[in-house]
Amino acid sequence: MSVTEYSPQVIEHYTNPRNPGALPDATGKGQAGDGTNGELLIQIQIRASGDVVEEARFRAFGCSASIAAASATTELLQGRAVERALELDADEVDDALGGLPESKRHCASYAADAARSAIRDHLNRAGRL
Repeated sequence: MSVTEYSPQVIEHYTNPRNPGALPDATGKGQAGDGTNGELLIQIQIRASGDVVEEARFRAFGCSASIAAASATTELLQGRAVERALELDADEVDDALGGLPESKRHCASYAADAARSAIRDHLNRAGRL
């Protein structure tokens, strides 16, 4: 895949990812993808207080599009109400990235799935699920 197939937003999130790494005081953790044999895997961790996601971090094992999607997802989560964060979907991640090539659209899906999994984990730990 050539760099010209990616939007400026994808390139920016890939070359300067936001919020990479672990979140030691995470209140919710989620992941999506297929981590077997080195395939794509996205992990999202959140720290929420009350009803708001205060911080989100990611780890992505895969291509540049997966790193960009995970980075954009953490930005979409931060400051968002927990209940609204459950509504995050691949279309919103894709829009934030200015559109991914069709062959890489699954990266947005995995990032959104990992985010919703982290939110559900947070709610479960808080006894709200």
